[in-house]
Amino acid sequence: MIFADRFADKRMVVTGAAQGIGRGVALRAAAEGAEALLVDRADFVADVAEEAGGKAHHFCCDLETAQGAADAAAEALRVMGGIDIWINNVGGAIRMRPFADFEAGQIDAEIRRSLMPTLYCCHAVLPAMLEQGAGTIVNVSSNATRGIHRVPYSAAKGGINALTQSLAMEVSGKGVRVVATAPGGTSAPERRVPRNPDGDDAREQQWMAQAVEQVKGSTFMNRYGTLDEQIAPILFLASDEASYITGSVLPVAGGDLG
Repeated sequence: MIFADRFADKRMVVTGAAQGIGRGVALRAAAEGAEALLVDRADFVADVAEEAGGKAHHFCCDLETAQGAADAAAEALRVMGGIDIWINNVGGAIRMRPFADFEAGQIDAEIRRSLMPTLYCCHAVLPAMLEQGAGTIVNVSSNATRGIHRVPYSAAKGGINALTQSLAMEVSGKGVRVVATAPGGTSAPERRVPRNPDGDDAREQQWMAQAVEQVKGSTFMNRYGTLDEQIAPILFLASDEASYITGSVLPVAGGDLG
């Protein structure tokens, strides 16, 4: 369902906008009137901006670095003149394996992928929001803070939950809200950029299958969610309808609270 003009006067940044949930958020926000900067390190984010229409911009950078986040915030201010809403969507487990089988470098990579972009982007956008005395940050966390074969990813998403709550408390009374959703397993088209560029060997495919079964079995609904079922709560929290909600992490996982 599209809510016409819900974001008609809003300037929004959507990270990880080239595919998956981020792409869906960007397209629906644009359809609901937002001027949006779509950020991704994949250059085909330009295609999503074109699909979104005339008030959509795109920018390529690496949000796993502080400089990338700072560059994205600067570009948003340059092309839109301000930032009302920032949606942090970058992240995703790279590998599925028992924790004892992770190598140190692989642990670092999981934290860098699924925590640091959100941490850096919150830091980068906050000065502009504090200066204007208004703004909303929506972080996309995960219910995988409890799950098998992805402990480093779970730790990263637990960090996002803590970031959401502590930052919301710190900026309360300054016009800035900080909220999050915690999606569960979600059905989506095949990724154009694979989560694990090295590919999964036979053992990892087996561990992945076990994780999928755990995710489905932990939900009351015994199924994955759809993209639309994840997009709608993100945009609700981003909207003025959620003006009295801050510091909350909303589980969107078919009853599994994570």
